[in-house]
Amino acid sequence: MNAELCGLNALACEVLDIEANAVLKSKRVINSDFERAIDLIFETQGRVIVTGMGKSGLIGRKIAATFSSTGTPAYYLHPAESTHGDSGMITKNDIVLAISNSGETLELLNLLPYIKRLGVPIISMTGNLNSTLAKAGDVVIDISVEKEACPLNKAPTASTTVTLALGDALAMCLLKKRGFTEEDFLMYHPSGALGKSSTLHVRDLMKTSNLPIVTRDMLFTDVIKIISEYKLGMAIIAENNKLTGIMTDGDIRRTLLKYNDISNLKIEEVMTVSPKTVLADDFATKALHLMEKYSITTLAVVDNEQNISGIIHIHDLLKAGVI
Repeated sequence: MNAELCGLNALACEVLDIEANAVLKSKRVINSDFERAIDLIFETQGRVIVTGMGKSGLIGRKIAATFSSTGTPAYYLHPAESTHGDSGMITKNDIVLAISNSGETLELLNLLPYIKRLGVPIISMTGNLNSTLAKAGDVVIDISVEKEACPLNKAPTASTTVTLALGDALAMCLLKKRGFTEEDFLMYHPSGALGKSSTLHVRDLMKTSNLPIVTRDMLFTDVIKIISEYKLGMAIIAENNKLTGIMTDGDIRRTLLKYNDISNLKIEEVMTVSPKTVLADDFATKALHLMEKYSITTLAVVDNEQNISGIIHIHDLLKAGVI
């Protein structure tokens, strides 16, 4: 490796160190002002209007997108366009999140009188606590950093990373405060793999007929044959169609290692008696999460009274694109 490349690698590491340290040091702003910002947004009847110019604007777009996808309606407003008619999107029910590291961005300052006339609360995210933007804010979140990751200390790097991280912190606190659930999140992402996750339920993918259901008094050796025949890696043990246990390929291996003589062994002696299950109305992603968490490939589907509804296999999930 030549000297120039070594120098660039070192610079890259330095950039990451500076930005990581800046984010960690930004914990200092998690205080009563930050809590007040959360409360103001939570209590807002309208939307969060996020505005910022240049790099701050790009970060603002992402913050607005994160808010919107996690239960807090938000919209990005370009400050330069705002004074040419777009400010009309701000209503008296909204709240403004204004971002400017210097706090003196002209295009942003030109918007402030209109916001003030509407009586809309302002959350100022700025690195200059003595700036015009800071003084205009009902709440101020300090995004200042000791230095940028840019070798010239000019290009917004560490400061934009800190702004983005604090925006994420606001969004996640609001998510928690609203009781926003996984189902809510999936509902807001109707396209791609997430979309399939939000629209597909276990009932859409499970097998409901020709199931390997056996009784607890059957011989272990007979159940092995049934598991092999159905090729699902499991058999369901049931009594009057109520789940009492399962037998899996893993159970078979453990049984063979434990017993020398299996000729008269009954399935009830070696079955798993409290298996993991899902409901037909559960999202397909719940089934996948259980399979991943417990390293299993098949789940029994039951109702609230433990009546057997079907079986879902990991292959069913993969074929449907629930990944």
